[in-house]
Amino acid sequence: MTDQREIVLLGSTGSIGTQAIDIVRANPDRFRVTAIGAGGANPDLLAEQAVALGVEAVAVADATALEAVQLRLFAAAKEQGWDSGGFRMPKLLAGRGAMTEIATWQGAHSSPATARTGARPAFPGPMVLNGINGSIGLEPTLAALKAGRQVALANKESLVAGGPLVRDVAQPGQLVPVDSEHSALAQCLRSGTMERVARLVLTASGGPFRGKTRDQLAEVTVEQALAHPTWAMGPVVTINSATMVNKALEVIDAHELFGVDYDRIDVVVHPQSVIHSMVEFTDGSTIAQASPPDMRLPIGHALAWPDRLPGAAKPVDWTQGADWHFEPLDATAFPAVALAKDAGRAGGLMPAVYNAANEEAVAAFRDGRLPFLGIVDTIDAVLDAAPGGFSGHSGRPGSVADVLEAESWARSSARRLVLDATER
Repeated sequence: MTDQREIVLLGSTGSIGTQAIDIVRANPDRFRVTAIGAGGANPDLLAEQAVALGVEAVAVADATALEAVQLRLFAAAKEQGWDSGGFRMPKLLAGRGAMTEIATWQGAHSSPATARTGARPAFPGPMVLNGINGSIGLEPTLAALKAGRQVALANKESLVAGGPLVRDVAQPGQLVPVDSEHSALAQCLRSGTMERVARLVLTASGGPFRGKTRDQLAEVTVEQALAHPTWAMGPVVTINSATMVNKALEVIDAHELFGVDYDRIDVVVHPQSVIHSMVEFTDGSTIAQASPPDMRLPIGHALAWPDRLPGAAKPVDWTQGADWHFEPLDATAFPAVALAKDAGRAGGLMPAVYNAANEEAVAAFRDGRLPFLGIVDTIDAVLDAAPGGFSGHSGRPGSVADVLEAESWARSSARRLVLDATER
């Protein structure tokens, strides 16, 4: 019997958060969630999670949702016997800084996590799983890292928008990837030293428009873009997958996580989504990580890191025949990855500009104000305008405020481009 690993869970009501809770509840001897945080759009679920997990603290990013969360907590507490002393109300934090505050939560009963080997870890205190969507996840990531916490990172934007800031404070081994592709790379990299890595190969399902030409994508509808063939994800991530922007952001993340330059990071289309990524070594060997598409495996692997979690997900069934296909990415129909590499090579705040411009363009597409091809075209135009319109684009961000300024400029630039296109 080993000590439980304590976890602070950010974005608890989202897809990553709810699956992480399923893993925790299935492994009570391994994990205990001490604090949770969410935006506040689903107060019923947030309160239900707080009561079921017996957390010590709850953070609500939207202060206007605090009252609804409080009411639901009281109702759930009564159901659990609060009147007779059977439930202890958690501390409530609300507002913009709530997620950052809870990212450093120590807790009344916290003790250093212990690995299955019994060895004391390098990073004491609860592990922080950051499953927040968007660049609002950057500040909590930085706060947790500065507090010496190990961070299981599912928030792409922390590295895309604030990579230099994260690199400044992250210690070796402090960041543990949660995305299936980066988890796969981390697992494959155990097969050799970084000096022997020839290239990283990220796999992409190809989304709903695999094999389509650029001309065939001109009339794509929102409904078609949301029909992903493999993964069930939120609408923004699903559309990002359709444009290949999601893979583009993962390329930037891979560069930041593993320190491999962009010329040695490739993307290959693999429709079956069984091989999640590969590492090619200098001796000609390629190591791949394979498993059926199920986010519980990389989430469980991150929570148990550096251990493995037995039974986290079903393995490949080798008794059944299967065909796995691989094909090159069509950079003409899907230029998002090449644009992301250009932004990454430019460095500074250009990746943050890329990400923010995409978010505005996706919102415009969903609202019917921009065609599908206009999403990546808008990103391209904003990046082109950055050298003349945004003075800080080439500078290294010195603070979160610098990142927010770059994002604000990119968003307003994207909105102007969308408006100009609508009026023509």
